[in-house]
Formats: sequence, structure tokens, C-alpha cells
Amino acid sequence: MTADATEGVWSYVMELVQALRPSGLDILLAVMGPALSPQQRAQAARFVHVGICEKPFALEWMKDPWSDVTQAGDWLLELEEQFEPHVVHLNHYCHGSLPWSAPVMISAHGCVLSWWQAVHDGQSPHPSWTRYQAEVSAGLRGANIVVGPTCAMLNALTLHYAPTPRFLHFQNGTQTPEFRAIPIGCDAARFRPMMKREYVLSAGCPGDKALNLEMLDAVAQEFPWPIVLAGKGPLVDVRCGSLPHLNALPAPDAEEMASKLGQAAIFALPAKYDPFGFTTLEAALSGCALVLGDIPSLRETWGDVALFAPPDDREAFGAVLHGLVDDANLRREMATRARECALQLTPERMAGSIFECYQELMLRQTAPTDLELETAVHR
Repeated sequence: MTADATEGVWSYVMELVQALRPSGLDILLAVMGPALSPQQRAQAARFVHVGICEKPFALEWMKDPWSDVTQAGDWLLELEEQFEPHVVHLNHYCHGSLPWSAPVMISAHGCVLSWWQAVHDGQSPHPSWTRYQAEVSAGLRGANIVVGPTCAMLNALTLHYAPTPRFLHFQNGTQTPEFRAIPIGCDAARFRPMMKREYVLSAGCPGDKALNLEMLDAVAQEFPWPIVLAGKGPLVDVRCGSLPHLNALPAPDAEEMASKLGQAAIFALPAKYDPFGFTTLEAALSGCALVLGDIPSLRETWGDVALFAPPDDREAFGAVLHGLVDDANLRREMATRARECALQLTPERMAGSIFECYQELMLRQTAPTDLELETAVHR
């Protein structure tokens, strides 16, 4: 299984490998990109069924990564030859096109072109991304199964990369497609509602335009409660200058973040793009009322258990937040509904669906091909 140290992918991988432990699988993590933090290394070391190999190859969405992507592909094939896995599970796209011996599954966690479209109002990305588009398309075509956290994410892949629609086999007379929506899961034991305080919490990297935090900063200018930003990522140092009306909570550790979520009455995220949504899930488990950007992925996951407003409409987003501030009963009702929904999104449910994909791929690998069946019949 490939992985990297970025927050969304790493959180997904850790939740998944922990929940897969009862299955009896041994998992080798091939980690690329930025080095793991000491906390991440300690987190992975808790799992006796997980090994780690690391190389600092640039990831496919980084600037001028292609020499590194090629070298990473050679490294991954060497690992396959050495360890002989039953399934290769990629958390990146481009290496799906490698000449793997084992069947391949890809988990989608967002992509550059759908991010660009959402953030830049549908404008075409810079021509420098042409190769990225071609490499991702080839990777998706090379995979046997592609999974994503929402149908919205899978639709975005189809729109931007046009992988050839394929139906890989029949099961009980029904065609089984290669694209599967498998919701993310999060360990509820780490998050719990506490005595709620009158503040709104948001979270993310201040430099990530997809989260639209500038709009939330504008709302905060005339808002009766503090709006707190739990800064994440490498750009937390710019938070004060670019978002002066938000109360900064720079780079909280896991325990501090869980405490802040547990005490926050409202969680707000006016995102233009958020296919993954771990922090929103954590906020829902913590008993926060949710106010989110009205985009397909968040609508799909949170439906009628969150309140939505167009991410570019400052007045509408502020009005929804004011409505929750003014109505304590509505606030409690929405918090309860969000938590009840979040409690269904368990790591065990996610891992069970992923394990079914693994089993299916292993069965396909051992099943006779049509040519072999035809040859056997003629014999």
C-alpha cells in the first residue's frame, strides 16, 4: 500500500490499517513524499502487521515530479518482486499503469484538475498540467478497481480523466463496475462532545484556497462569537497576516484538537473543494453543529444533518451561522443529527468494504481466463 505524510492520506491509511488488523493481512506501506514526522512514525509502529519502507520521491501533484515519479515506479516494482503481495493498493494515481504482477486498486483522495476547477471557477488549468492529466488517466486505466470517498469524487475523475468505462466481470449475473464509492471512517473513541462553549471552530491550512478561509475571515469581522482557526499544514505561519479576524490556534496536536472540537458549538467550513472531509467527520463526532460549503461532495456525505450555504456568498454563509447562534435548540438538534450520522461512518465499515475489494481482486487473479476456459472445453 502506498502512502504519504500529507494529513488526509495519512489519516485514511492509519484508520484503514488499524481496522484491517482483524483480517489477518500483513501490510507493507511504501511511503513517498515528505518525511514522516516522529508522531507519524510512532503511530505506525503500534501496528505489528504493518511494515514501512520510505523514499523521498516527489509526489505526482508536486512541481516537476516526473523524474521522481519514474524512479518511484522502479522502486515500487522492486518492492513487489521482493515481497510478492496479493494486492497492490495505491493511494496515488500515476503508478497504476506500471506492469504489476498483482491486481491493483486505487483510492482517490482528490486531484489537481478537479481542485483547480473548483477553486478557479471552472477555468482551464495551466498547460503545465497536461502531462499530469495524461499520467493520471493512464494510471486509472491500469487499475482493476478505483474507490473514492464519494460518488462526487469518482464523477470528477470520470469528467477530467475519461478512463475507459469497463465492467470487469460478472457476479451472480450482474456486471460489477470498477468504480466504487466507499465512505471514509473515523475512530469515534477519540472524539466526544464536551460542555459546549460559544465559539465557532474551523480547521485547515490558511494557504489552501480550496477551504475558502478568507470568506470565513470576512464573516468573522461582524460575528458575535469568536471564530477559531485550527491551523494545519506547512503554511500556518501566514495565518495572522492573511486572516486577521480569525482567532489562531496554530498547529494543535491531536489531543488539543479533539478538545477544541469537543467544546466548539459550531464547526464551519465554507469549502469550495473537499472530497475527503476527515476534519468535518471529527467535528460531527465531537457534537458540533455543521455549517458547510454547498458543494456536491459535502452534500452527498452530510445531506440533511448539516446546514449549507454557497461558499462564495458571504451574506448567506454568515446568515446560516447567525441562525445557529440565535437558536440554541436548532444548534443542539443539528449537532445531535450530525453525530448520529458520523457514528455510522466507522473505520470497520470502511475496512470491510475495502477488504471485500481485496478478496474480489485475489479471486480474479486465481480464476481461469475466458481463453483458458475455452481451451479446457476444446480439450
